[in-house]
Amino acid sequence: MCCGPKFLFCLLALVSSAALHTAALPSFSDDTFGLRSRLSSLIPRRWETRWSNVGKRQASSTFETDANGSEFLWVIQDTYEGQSFFDRWSFFNLADPTHGTVEFVDRQTAFNSGLAYVTDDNIVVMKGDNTTWLPEGGVRPSVRITSNTSYNTGLFILDLNHAPWGCGVWPAFWTVGPNWPQGGEIDILEGVHNNENNQVTWHTGPGCTLTPNASFSGSLAGNLDCDVTSGNNAGCGIIEWSRASYGPYFDAQQGGVFAMKWDDLGISVWSFYRQAIPEDITNGQSPNPSTWIEPVAQLSPSGCDPLKYFYNHSVIFDITFCGDWAGNSYATSDCPGTCAERVMDPSNFVNASWSINSLKVYQKISLTGKISSAERTIALDARVISLIACLLVISFAGL
Repeated sequence: MCCGPKFLFCLLALVSSAALHTAALPSFSDDTFGLRSRLSSLIPRRWETRWSNVGKRQASSTFETDANGSEFLWVIQDTYEGQSFFDRWSFFNLADPTHGTVEFVDRQTAFNSGLAYVTDDNIVVMKGDNTTWLPEGGVRPSVRITSNTSYNTGLFILDLNHAPWGCGVWPAFWTVGPNWPQGGEIDILEGVHNNENNQVTWHTGPGCTLTPNASFSGSLAGNLDCDVTSGNNAGCGIIEWSRASYGPYFDAQQGGVFAMKWDDLGISVWSFYRQAIPEDITNGQSPNPSTWIEPVAQLSPSGCDPLKYFYNHSVIFDITFCGDWAGNSYATSDCPGTCAERVMDPSNFVNASWSINSLKVYQKISLTGKISSAERTIALDARVISLIACLLVISFAGL
C-alpha cells in the first residue's frame, strides 16, 4: 500500500518542515542538486550516502564567499582520468617554443612507441623516450598535450603518483591563453634537473605584478614583475618551501595533489603530499579551498587583475630537455658533463615521466540569497532529520 495514512502523515511532516526552513536556505540549480526520488528533491545529493555524518554538520563547511559577498560551491565540470583521459587532448608536435633538445611526437607515434598510454589499473602515463641512444646533435622524443577545452577561471586539482625529474629534464603542468603573452600563463608545477622545490610562475603582458605581502608560504623567486619583457621572460615566481614538492622526494612519498584556484580573488596554488591531501578532495565532496592550509603561492588581485590578464586557458602537460631553462642552468646544477651530452644517453631519463590518477576541473555555482552559517546548518539538519524520521516510520510500518 503506497499511500497509506502513515506515509501521508510523514510526507506532510517533511513538506511542512521544508516549508518552515525554505526562507533560510539558498536556491540551488539542478546542476548542483539533482532529483533522486519522490522525496529527494528536498535534500542535497551529497547527503544520500552520508547519513552517519548528519551530527557533524558537514554541509556548513562546503560553502564559500566570493569578492562581492555571494556564496558559491565548487562543482565538477570536467574529469580527466582512466581509459578516456586522452580523448579530449591534442598532441602538440611542432618545434619546442622553449628551444629544448626534444621532438614532440603526434598522437599515433606517442601511443605506438609507448610514450603515452593508460595502464590496466587506469593510471595515465606520459614519458620521454628512455630507450634510444641519440647521435650528437640529435633530439629526444617526448610528449606535450593540450586540453581541447579552454577555461576562464576554475579550480584545477591534479592527483599524480610521479612527476618527471632528472638532470637535463624540464617538465611542466601549466595553463596558457591563446595569444601568449596576452591571456597569460600559469605554471603550476615546474622544475628542472634534480630540484626538490616546485616553482609556481606567472607570465603576462605589461601591468601585472606579484604582491610580496600576499598570503602564501613560499619564497619569492626574485622578480615581482610578471611582464615577459621584464627579466628575460622570467615571469614572477614563488618557490615552494617543501623539499617534497618536486623531484625524488615527491615521488618517494607516492606523489600527491597540486591544486590551482583561479577566480576574482586571485590565483592561488597548493601542493599536498599523499598523506596530507584534504578530505574534501579525497572523499568526492565539493572542495572548499578556504578550509585548506595557506597556499604555497598566490597572485593577489591588488597587483594583478586575474580576470584581465588571464583568460581562455588551455591545460598543458609536457616534458622537454635542456632548452632555455634546463640548458642554461645546467652548468650550476651539479649534474655531470653538459646537457647536450646528457640528453644522448637514454638511461638518464628513467624518471622523466608523468603518472597521473586524475585531473579534475571545478567551476563556481552561485547560490541565491545570503544566510548565516548557523541558519544554514540548522535548516539543513532539520530537513535531513525530518526525512530520516519519515523513512523510519515507513520502514517500521512496512509501507
